[in-house]
This record gives sequence, C-alpha cells and structure tokens, in this order.
Amino acid sequence: MGQPKKNSSSPAAQYFAEVLRLVRVHAELTQDELGQRMAYSGAAVSAVETCAKPATDEFIKAAEKALDSFGIIAAAAKYLRLERYPEYFQGFVQLEQEALSVSSYSTQLVHGLLQTEAYTRALLKCDFPPLEDVEIEQLTLARMERKALFGRKPVCVINTILEEDALRRRIGDKEVMRDQYDYLIECSERPNLVIQVMPSNVGPHAGLRGPMTVIETPEQTSLVYTEALGKSLLVSEPTEVGVLTRRYAMISRQALRPDESVDLIRQLAGEL
Repeated sequence: MGQPKKNSSSPAAQYFAEVLRLVRVHAELTQDELGQRMAYSGAAVSAVETCAKPATDEFIKAAEKALDSFGIIAAAAKYLRLERYPEYFQGFVQLEQEALSVSSYSTQLVHGLLQTEAYTRALLKCDFPPLEDVEIEQLTLARMERKALFGRKPVCVINTILEEDALRRRIGDKEVMRDQYDYLIECSERPNLVIQVMPSNVGPHAGLRGPMTVIETPEQTSLVYTEALGKSLLVSEPTEVGVLTRRYAMISRQALRPDESVDLIRQLAGEL
C-alpha cells in the first residue's frame, strides 16, 4: 500500500482551508451552493478547501461576503496574507498595521509604504538572485496591501524621512519615477502623513548610521525596527529605544520642512 500523499501547503493555507470548510458546513452549504453565492464554481471552493489551489484575495473577499462568519474567515486570511512577505519581515508587518504611529527614515529607496506598484515591481525585478515572476507579483501585492494603514481607524500617524539620494535613484523608466514623485506629493496631502527630505547638501548628520523605523504600539510603547541584507532587528530595550528615538528626532530636525520637501520632490519631477 502506498503512503498517503503529504500536504505540502503551508500551515496558514491549511488553517484557512479548514476554517472555510468548517464555516461552510456550519452554514449547511455544499461546495456548489457556496460557490454560487460567491460567483465561483463548486470545484473552485473544493480546490481551496483541499489546498489544491491557493485562495486569492478576490476569493477571500467573496467568501467573507457570502458567509456570516463573525470575522473568523478574515482572521484566518490575515495569517494567509502574511506569508506573502519575507519571513524576516512578517513580524514587523503585524506591528506596523496595528501601530499608533510609524516614523521611518529611508536612505537607499523610497519607503515601502510610499512606493507605487510600478516602482515596487521595477525594484523587485532588479533583485539578486533574480526572483521568479510569481514571486515578484506576490511581493508587489503584499507591499500594496500595507497601504491599508493610511485610512485605518483609529488613525495612524505616519512620518517619513527620505534621503534625497534615494529619491534621485532611478528605479524603472522615467514614467515610473514621474508617477512615484506624483504619488509622494499626493501622499503628503494626507492629514495623518508627513514627508520630509534630507537634502544631499546637508553633509554629516544624525542619520548616517543607517535607516530605521520607530513604531508606537497600541500600548503606547516604542519599538525600533531596522534591516539589512535580508536580516532584521527589532529593538525593544527601553534605553536603546530611547537613544534611537532621540536620533530620529534629530534627523527630522536636520531634514527639510514638509513644505520644502514637497517643493524638492516637484523639482525632481521637473528634471525628468
């Protein structure tokens, strides 16, 4: 007798599949009946419940709408979506999406929260070792989903400081960069979002040790996240956090004012 086939799907995918099946059975619906409510086939429902195919965002939203699950499906989907991010980044994404405030300083690239889809895709195509097309699309989608933070209730305050060199670095073609500059200007108009630029002519300043992100948690404590070469570090020790938070405050004081920063971004757009 042959060995039973092992399920190679991730734990999160298996968990979502089981939750979907249990909620469907509790609603006394067959796979075909649920499929009709969702505008999917019964075979599509079966494929997700058996982990033969992954649940897409469209499928998840349709299932949430079709089934009165008291948020259970949405909760299971949260862990499924987390798997789209690199493993070292998954813990930070959860903190970011729950934060009262997110204050970032970026040195090489436009911060992920403020990237356009085209900028992100062009950036990922430059990665090395090269990524598969499906990986690029998955990571691009994951990065775009982080923007849910912008309109979240309760409101999250977002402060971003970008090095001028990061803004000048050409990612993609002129059209990609022009759209990216326009998007930054659009983001700067949000009442809960502040963008500053650290101009290249400042010379030595408090940010030369590298990028960082300061997170204020719902418990009103602060954490500092940084990453390099696919490795991440989350600082929680109060004394270290205090030093880094004060360093961020100094970087902010040395950068251009928000209105001056937007003027510089407009100038860069005009230089394309």
